[in-house]
Amino acid sequence: MTNDSESQLPAEDADPAGSSADAPVEAVPRSRVPELLHAAVAAVGGVERPGQLRMAEAVADAVDHDEHLLVQAGTGTGKSLAYLVPALAHGDRVVVATATLALQRQLVERDLPRTVDALHPVLRRRPLYAMLKGRSNYLCLHRANEGTPSDEGEGLFDPVEALGGPAGKLGQEVLRLRDWADETETGDRDDMSPGVSDKAWAQLSVTSKECLGASRCAYGQECFAEKARERAKLADVVVTNHAMLAIDAIEGAPVLPEHGLLIIDEAHELVNRVTGAATAELTVGAVNRAVKRAARLANEKAVDALQAAAENYHGLMETAQPGRVEELPEYLGYAVTSIRDAARQVITSLGETRDKALSDEDAVRKQAMASAEALHETADRLLQDSEYDVVWIERSDRYGLGTASLRVAPLSVSGLLREGLYKERSVVLTSATLKLGGDFNGVAASVGLPSETRLPDVRTPGDNPEAAGVGFGDEPVPHWRGIDVGSPFKYPKQGILYVARHLADPGRDPERPDMLDELAELIGAAGGRTLGLFSSMRGAQTAAEAMRERLDHRILLQGEDTLGELIREFASDATTCLFGTLSLWQGVDVPGSACQLVVMDRIPFPRPDDPLMSARQKDVEQRGGNGFMAVAATHAALLMAQGAGRLVRASDDRGVVAVLDPRVETKRYGGFFRSSMPEFWYTTDRNQVRRSLAAIDASAAPVRPVVKRG
Repeated sequence: MTNDSESQLPAEDADPAGSSADAPVEAVPRSRVPELLHAAVAAVGGVERPGQLRMAEAVADAVDHDEHLLVQAGTGTGKSLAYLVPALAHGDRVVVATATLALQRQLVERDLPRTVDALHPVLRRRPLYAMLKGRSNYLCLHRANEGTPSDEGEGLFDPVEALGGPAGKLGQEVLRLRDWADETETGDRDDMSPGVSDKAWAQLSVTSKECLGASRCAYGQECFAEKARERAKLADVVVTNHAMLAIDAIEGAPVLPEHGLLIIDEAHELVNRVTGAATAELTVGAVNRAVKRAARLANEKAVDALQAAAENYHGLMETAQPGRVEELPEYLGYAVTSIRDAARQVITSLGETRDKALSDEDAVRKQAMASAEALHETADRLLQDSEYDVVWIERSDRYGLGTASLRVAPLSVSGLLREGLYKERSVVLTSATLKLGGDFNGVAASVGLPSETRLPDVRTPGDNPEAAGVGFGDEPVPHWRGIDVGSPFKYPKQGILYVARHLADPGRDPERPDMLDELAELIGAAGGRTLGLFSSMRGAQTAAEAMRERLDHRILLQGEDTLGELIREFASDATTCLFGTLSLWQGVDVPGSACQLVVMDRIPFPRPDDPLMSARQKDVEQRGGNGFMAVAATHAALLMAQGAGRLVRASDDRGVVAVLDPRVETKRYGGFFRSSMPEFWYTTDRNQVRRSLAAIDASAAPVRPVVKRG
């Protein structure tokens, strides 16, 4: 049996003095937070830092006064303990929402167990904790045991033979999943090692709309997703992700237990994650799947109507040109209306068959109903022509079909977040990058916290939050404070920010000869040890090809292996370089001599033809603001701040962040980008940077000799 790494179970392992989150718990006085933090830091083998204590006290203060808080905590601060300790001391249930699996696992497998043990003598209880994800992250026992509803119309369920047979890769993965279903205690996909492909996982998982429901499913009592939800109901700390938070707060579907404190870690990602959760897509494939699924149980008239709508839509999408659609043209509006109305007919027909459905057909009906409801909802949203939505046509070559689809996303999520997050609990948002251009206001506004409701960063004796209208319930706008607790690292002494002012401004062509010359010289001076961050995959590929021809260093390129394996190889050999795009700007943590040069090829502005970003920029301008700075520059500054943060990950790290885009120095907006990054020593002197890199390389630990590529 696998270990239940997802939660701390509240049965035989619970302490007699422990508690469930439903029982009233006496809060520990705020004055004891330093003592509790000291105990927790010692338990994890860490070192207490001034910024960590300041953050812990600020979190406790915000909770005590029913306020909201933005905290910028630089790399190395230890922010997880800084928010967990006051949260556990307060006694109310807390939800922690993160953007990445890595941090979720760190919290549940390392930070929370040790913190609970350390605080137990003082709290006189042992808080419970659990991880909760969306239903599709858990294996479905009904599908594992009864089979997967077929989309091919050859019987109700796909046998393994239909998936390539036991010798085929997909069939083998499905068989392995079925064996794993008998062994796992959590059913959590992330607990399966080695993992399986998305296509294989889709065979044995369901969305919330496809689920039969615990009362109708023969495996309801054993359901992994239901067990996870029950553990969350009993937990004092629930660790989840931004997508689940979006569903709970924005869509009005209560998937999280009631809680008095919400902590959003990696808060710089929140807007993108919520936007993704609120984005819908009408694809040709989705319409065709709905037709196949409806054909088994819906009446023939409804299925024929959906089939005709699908064929018409397919024909239009074959020649559709990508770009924003400010108003659906008549022909496209007719096609979407046909899909909406036909989907409604299918939904009505499937509802009429509900009581007649045999038990083995119930899963088929639920799957068909989910597809039809999703079509109807998306089509109806597209037809509403809401001023708060952006609609565009996107062409994708993911499957070599060149198919186009209609997409719809919210113009802004700030209003949704303001209405959904802040009314009933204190909210703490934290990240290493929340101050852009030296100020919190830009990020705060994007998450629904306007600058006019900001309170003083530090509470004073005369500070009267009640008079300012602070509180929950019917408040029109949420009030908040923002603090920057700094970083324990000495950035001016550990790093250099170098801008290559002498280069030409980058154009649309990634083949910039002068930039490639500069890149080769910098890598040579550093002796490898380079993380190359590029604004496009084409730029990364062009640079990788050029460096492989010019240098003896091994150049790893994103996409040529799994990201995890590439990062492991990069970290294990200091002469190696790793080039890639967006996921590397935020997802690499390689302390030590393997990463002493971080290169950004250009300011990562969004594409001018990005429909959503350009619509947001235009909206700001129409309201009298600076759309470029509010949208394009803010987007780029956040990425650059995250990218620069890849350099110094430990107290003895040293190196250079090199920006090969002279606009950071020569344009008026350049100061905005420089002030958004860590406070490295700044220079435009190329010779000084080469000497510094050579000195760092010479002082680094010996590395394996470079083998010249043949």
